[in-house]
Amino acid sequence: MNINAAHQLSDTLWEVPGTFRPGMQVPVRLYATRKLLAAMDDAVIEQIANVAGLPGIVRYALCMPDGHRGYGFPIGGAAAFDTETGVISPGGIGFDINCGMRLAATSLTYEEVKPELGRLVDRLFEAVPSGVGSPGLMEMGRDEFRSLIEEGARWCVRHGYGTEEDMARTEAGGRLEGADASAVREETVERGERQVGTLGSGNHYLEIQVVHPADVADPELAVGLGIDRPEQVVVMFHCGSRGFGHQVASDYLKEFLQVMEPEYGIRVRDRELSCAPFRSEHGQRYFAAMKCAVNMAFANRQAILHRVREVFSEVFGRDPADLGMRQVYDVTHNTAKLERHVVDGRERELLVHRKGATRAFGPGMPDVPQAYSRLGQPVIIGGSMETGSYLLVGAETGADSFYTTAHGSGRVMGRREAKRRFNGRELKRLMKKRGIYVRNASNSGLAEEAGGAYKDIDEVVGAAEHAGLSRRVARLTPIGCVKG
Repeated sequence: MNINAAHQLSDTLWEVPGTFRPGMQVPVRLYATRKLLAAMDDAVIEQIANVAGLPGIVRYALCMPDGHRGYGFPIGGAAAFDTETGVISPGGIGFDINCGMRLAATSLTYEEVKPELGRLVDRLFEAVPSGVGSPGLMEMGRDEFRSLIEEGARWCVRHGYGTEEDMARTEAGGRLEGADASAVREETVERGERQVGTLGSGNHYLEIQVVHPADVADPELAVGLGIDRPEQVVVMFHCGSRGFGHQVASDYLKEFLQVMEPEYGIRVRDRELSCAPFRSEHGQRYFAAMKCAVNMAFANRQAILHRVREVFSEVFGRDPADLGMRQVYDVTHNTAKLERHVVDGRERELLVHRKGATRAFGPGMPDVPQAYSRLGQPVIIGGSMETGSYLLVGAETGADSFYTTAHGSGRVMGRREAKRRFNGRELKRLMKKRGIYVRNASNSGLAEEAGGAYKDIDEVVGAAEHAGLSRRVARLTPIGCVKG
């Protein structure tokens, strides 16, 4: 199957009919401009078409504008399943379960931060562990970690590492109920207990950013989300459940491969889509374990935010509250969540898989924080460290995508190729010359994340907005970056 199989429905919507290949239960829909679609390799279409053949899938198999090849689902893939007849698939959620974005505003301006930028980034690099195998910020025993993965970010607040306002501005309140530590192997728990409060490596990062007045697309929405002054400085970071989530996914992928066909009679075109009926014992155990990884990631980001506040307070000699360090939002990707959506005129409970895709509920919808109810759920789409990122909100017009939008700019180049084409040391020098101060654990890791390895973030966000998936609020330009 190739890109030519997709028929254009609008400037930013393409469809591969469900009759295209035997076994497809529903059509495929891709949200992309012609340029973005052309940049997707054939594997993206092949993978999302395979998703369209999974049992119990509802309406469409979806791919967002940042779509690129992944494991099982493409990254940027989304699908909703009937909770009685459908399946749950680790390949539709990802290895880094609840990899997500957190954004905090400050009352500082670029003029105030610029003289301290180098010191600030250096201290953040020292205070927030990054890189492969980095130890966490918290010492805790095995039983305490089990409590954390069942409580999520609320465990951090209970121990003084955050506020109730942080929880109110975190997707799902910082915790998915129903997490059960007994569904996680002892070896997996051991892997995770030392990783709370760490960025990790790869495309995970912590950035200091500035919002230039010219980059505010909707001033009213911006003020409502706390972006309320010219040249305002904000802090964004991107990380997830680290090796703990990876191990949870690996454990259940292996288990599902062993039981999928002999116990449930399910055959898939791609072994990477191994799955189990959602209501089965295997499906429910994975769902409970996945929620543990989701909760670990929420706690991980909460611990990092606490340390970021401490560093800002140290560098500027003021209390975090005096620096206006309020969380804007924490949004997840790489999850499966129970949600209610209207399908064919009837509201139904569905299990929505989003892999490298972001929930984007519109104004007034349930689960949108009360403070943002009239605005819509905040959406944070990260770009490359060289280009910038976006703050958006969910739109009323997103029903066909189950209120889903992009999560990032999306890779156009593999990590090996990026390391071959870019030099990390030179990249760091050029970024500093452009006003972006970088501290990193590995120059080869930095080369993997060069801006040239990613799609144009402006094109991705523009496609999502034009398709009615989300609305732009402001563009966020990096001035300081910590990379694993």
